[in-house]
Amino acid sequence: MDIVFVLLPIALILGAIGLMWMLWGVKTGQFEDMEGPAHRILFDDDQSMIPETSKETKKDDLNT
Repeated sequence: MDIVFVLLPIALILGAIGLMWMLWGVKTGQFEDMEGPAHRILFDDDQSMIPETSKETKKDDLNT
């Protein structure tokens, strides 16, 4: 029965920390766009993200 006096405050403290963490996430907008990252993987990026100057230097490095 003595363990209840230890576990109850620990559970309340952890619950309060979790609640504060959740409220911080809502306040800072962490849950605003839940579908964007899931749909972003479906978009096809046809343009190259590597600059042309970087491609030329890598080709020169491979030839030497």
